Amino acid sequence: MFRFGNSEYLYLLLLIPVLVLLFGLAQYYKKRAIRKFGDMSVLEQLMPFVSKSRPVLKFIFFTIAFVAIVFALADPQFGSKLEKVKRKGAEIIIALDVSNSMLAEDIQPNRLERAKQSISKLIDRLENDRIGLIVFAGDAYIQVPITSDFSAAKMFLSSINTNIVSKQGTSIGAAIDLAMNSFTPETEMDKAIIIITDGENHEDNPVKAAELAAKKGIKVHTIGMGSQRGAPIPMNKSYGQTNFLKDNDGNVVISKLDQKTLQQIASAGEGMFIMASNTQVGLNKLFDEINKMEKEEIEEVVYTEFEHRFQYLLGIALFFLLIDSIIPERKSKWSDSFNLFKINQ
Repeated sequence: MFRFGNSEYLYLLLLIPVLVLLFGLAQYYKKRAIRKFGDMSVLEQLMPFVSKSRPVLKFIFFTIAFVAIVFALADPQFGSKLEKVKRKGAEIIIALDVSNSMLAEDIQPNRLERAKQSISKLIDRLENDRIGLIVFAGDAYIQVPITSDFSAAKMFLSSINTNIVSKQGTSIGAAIDLAMNSFTPETEMDKAIIIITDGENHEDNPVKAAELAAKKGIKVHTIGMGSQRGAPIPMNKSYGQTNFLKDNDGNVVISKLDQKTLQQIASAGEGMFIMASNTQVGLNKLFDEINKMEKEEIEEVVYTEFEHRFQYLLGIALFFLLIDSIIPERKSKWSDSFNLFKINQ
């Protein structure tokens, strides 16, 4: 199996067209400057040591070296061995509310960002469990399917924002239904759903969905983001002022935590309700609860012994840079006389 350890460096390859453009412009302006002194056919006879091909050749060697260095930075790796690994773990799906109300700043920096930070810390503490991520507002979507690749989960988590779901609203029931259908089928692993939201459900009956999940042996935990006093929802900033969401009558909308609904959902789902604050979100408490779950032994096939191959690319880059430094841009008397195909008459 092949992979890049630092694939983000591959974006540097986008600089190649820029380098080609700069080289072409440099050659163009160089020729234009020479033409000011007279006819090119005459000037070429006066400059016998000027080479047209060598600057192009040197640029090609430099470009090859640049590409090799970029791929070396990306750290190409080859997995040389397949290995079956047995682990004990549970499956956890986190359903994150991405409706506009999650932009309220009664929890700093705002409800959504604080939730993302806490999820990232939770992922760092997981070992043998599997995790999935669902985003929901008026609809619910799978952002990360059930996986043990925690790095990929954190990468997708960082890209989440309120624009990721087009339909506004808060459909907690739809998120629970989607989570129930997203677990690995035909497995006896313990399963849990963690709902992170302000609880302002407008679309469906989440309590009934949580009851159905509990009947299937899936615990539903809820974390309430926000305060009961509430806060306005910032939509955009212009001229140093924040514009808040307003209703049809022009009044500023105040988003409040619906603690009662979230408690009912957790109770129906045989889980825990935790109220977040500016000091803690509560995922640590849930992590302790997750560790108490009976974790089934699962078998996974993984690639081991990934070997780094960047040193070969660095060698190629060094070789072409050395050639580039040896070849002069101008011809010399020695190189002009050194011709393997010259026939003495």
